[in-house]
Amino acid sequence: MVRFAAFRQTRPMPKQQKNNLFAYSLRQRSQEGAPLADRMRPQTLEDFIGQEHILGKGRLLWRAIQADRLSSLIFYGPPGTGKTTLARIIARRTAANFLSLNAVLAGIKDIREQIEEAETSLAEQGTRSILFIDEVHRFNKSQQDALLPHVEKGTLTLIGATTENPYFEVNKALLSRSRIFQLKPLEKKDLLQTLEAALVDPERGFGKLNIRLEPEAKEHLAQVANGDARALLNALELAVITSEPDERGEIHINLSIAEESIQQKAVLYDKDGDAHFDHASALIKSLRGSDPDAALYWLAKMVYAGEDPRFLLRRMMILAAEDVGLADPQVLPQVVACAKAFDYIGLPEGRFHLAQACLILANAPKSNSAFGFFEALSAVAQEKEADPPNHLKDSSRDKKGLGHGEGYQYPHAFKDHWVAQQYLPQELQGKFFYKPGNQGYEGKIRRQVAQRKLEQLAQMNAPGAAGWKERALGSGGQELAQLKEVVFKLLSARSDSMVLNLNAQSGWLAYDIAATWINPSLYLQVFTPRDKEIAESQFKGLETVISQSGSDPFEEWEEKGYRFDLLLSYNLLWDQADKAAWLHQAKQLLLPEGQWVGLEQIPRQGSLLTEILETTPFPHKLLETIKGVEQNFLQDRANPKFNWSAPELADSLAEAGLQLQHKEEIRFTGSRWIIPEKIKTWFDPQHPGPYGKLLKQALSAKEQKFTREALLERCQQGPVPWRTAHFLFQATR
Repeated sequence: MVRFAAFRQTRPMPKQQKNNLFAYSLRQRSQEGAPLADRMRPQTLEDFIGQEHILGKGRLLWRAIQADRLSSLIFYGPPGTGKTTLARIIARRTAANFLSLNAVLAGIKDIREQIEEAETSLAEQGTRSILFIDEVHRFNKSQQDALLPHVEKGTLTLIGATTENPYFEVNKALLSRSRIFQLKPLEKKDLLQTLEAALVDPERGFGKLNIRLEPEAKEHLAQVANGDARALLNALELAVITSEPDERGEIHINLSIAEESIQQKAVLYDKDGDAHFDHASALIKSLRGSDPDAALYWLAKMVYAGEDPRFLLRRMMILAAEDVGLADPQVLPQVVACAKAFDYIGLPEGRFHLAQACLILANAPKSNSAFGFFEALSAVAQEKEADPPNHLKDSSRDKKGLGHGEGYQYPHAFKDHWVAQQYLPQELQGKFFYKPGNQGYEGKIRRQVAQRKLEQLAQMNAPGAAGWKERALGSGGQELAQLKEVVFKLLSARSDSMVLNLNAQSGWLAYDIAATWINPSLYLQVFTPRDKEIAESQFKGLETVISQSGSDPFEEWEEKGYRFDLLLSYNLLWDQADKAAWLHQAKQLLLPEGQWVGLEQIPRQGSLLTEILETTPFPHKLLETIKGVEQNFLQDRANPKFNWSAPELADSLAEAGLQLQHKEEIRFTGSRWIIPEKIKTWFDPQHPGPYGKLLKQALSAKEQKFTREALLERCQQGPVPWRTAHFLFQATR
């Protein structure tokens, strides 16, 4: 034992440990000469300023650092927000062997040396190691792969810091083994607090000097620093060391000196990195969203940061076709003209043409109907290969032998230069690729396009025509999109949330959450094998779990012990007779701080058939009879679809033990196409629904037929007035 101890004492010190000790000694000797920003780095969590969303007392990262129980972490955020400082605080607190690399300077050899040191530390002292890698996104794939097996088996814990989006720049395998924490630009109050700390600290800051910083100068420094504490402290240091004390020994820093010290505002913008794509995305989405103020701001910020104006004009030309299109066909040539004018004139005057293109696009009506081309491409790739219909084939060569071109009707020979005939292959009848918008020029042709397609399908009696008609006429589609937008505003984006969509047949908000939130765990519940098949196809490419429930929609989740941060539902309560009991059962799936956001259409407040009939010369007595049938139908308390109102549903939520955070009745009034197949279903004599049964009891067969034909005649003339009402709620346990 003595010989072993002696051996341990005389063994050469590991190279990495020597380097760490040397670096520590060097830092100690040079501390006084270090920049202010480095001297003022917080030493403890208690001194750390800002980032309360991840470091507030009791938060996950705060608890993990306090307990020295860290898993692999990646700190992601702009410069000067505290990524490296957090790593240094962890280094001071941890009992682990702390190693560090800078990815800009390190290679595979350096990584291997650090891994060897970690293995030695674990084997000989039983001490785990933490490896901090600054600028981790600078490592290439092979360098990141070299870390993976050692992180996976626990030889070392990785802490990475990056200014780039880790979801694009870091190996997916490393990401899956790490927790990602996003650091945000510091708020103004945090920057002012940082300034104050630097002015009063006698050891690390300027506390020993007599400095008077004017309030206006302080405000300017905090404003122009753009959330970057390092830029702020560098500017303060420059102002102090370049200002001579007056006769009383006071260093006076006014607004003029502050402006000189910080110069132009430093915009966070890397033309080859994440910020480039984020800003381009913000510009495009602002243009698409028809917000000219936001579009001009993002355009100005990119130009200010040195972006190539030709890149911006190329993006705007794409948007002119992608997002404006036929809503205003003149927008594309106007934007192209601005691009040509810029090429001819150049900077700085060419910025007028940049701004003009931006404003044209922001204020233009919108349509994305050009995406129909990509749906057609998908059909070409996936559908059985189809020949053109015989009458569309070239008749100049094979008309006599094969009958090519026979039966083709020349549109110019008909009224309005159009005739209903088949143009798609037989296998694709019922498919539609072009979906006209309702704005601008395209809004004017929308009805014509839809009506002509209906006539084509009616002429050919194509399979699936009824389903196509309902989609082609856009029955409620725009209304549903608006409802989704209202609901989504209630949801605050979170990281790593467990989300259960209780009835995913509609795809209710699934894409919105997957595209916007960070690392959501998305669970989708459907009720039939057919619904599951559709959902699997619809959500292909999204990381989702799709479950088909039986009679008990909660059984699977309760058996697995799953609890969710968010429940979503859409028209889920129609079939529930005892809504309070059902809500109480569903509530058990929520985590203590979870929320439920639901939307329920209120059938009793929707349009009635008699309101359509009132717009026609319909017999008054028969109309009153049908009104009585409708009133009886709507007042039937035994029917769970109609036995509730918005206030009653709010009471049921409270009775179930849910706390309402938001409730709202949303009403839409507009027009809607009613397709003939829908009317025939309402009056089906063989298989009538609940409403049809009441009509059958109240009306003679002749009266039923007369009513059906009156509705058909009215609805074939065009859309009818239509209203709907919905109840939106947000509730917590």
